[in-house]
Amino acid sequence: MAKGNKSKARTKSEVFGTLADGAGVTRKQVTAVFDGLAGIMKKDLRGPGVFVVPGLMKVTVARKPAVKAHRRPDPFHPGAMMDVKAKPARKVVKVRPLKNLKAMVS
Repeated sequence: MAKGNKSKARTKSEVFGTLADGAGVTRKQVTAVFDGLAGIMKKDLRGPGVFVVPGLMKVTVARKPAVKAHRRPDPFHPGAMMDVKAKPARKVVKVRPLKNLKAMVS
């Protein structure tokens, strides 16, 4: 968390600055590493659909098929029917934590 303020997440600038100080490199080099990581993620998620950040998380792309408009029972009003809108086919990004990341928060 940011210094003295536990309620907000770190900004991009704070993350890059902290990493640069810890590794003894410039912020420009840290930015280049993150840009490279983003490029690899984009390539892997569009290709095989899986990218693993070693020891932290596994990012996958789930392909959801199109759904036609239909009627189904309304779960909140027994006996009534509800209309469900059609949805186009889409890709959904899912992030699964790995063992080390789970251990960090427990």
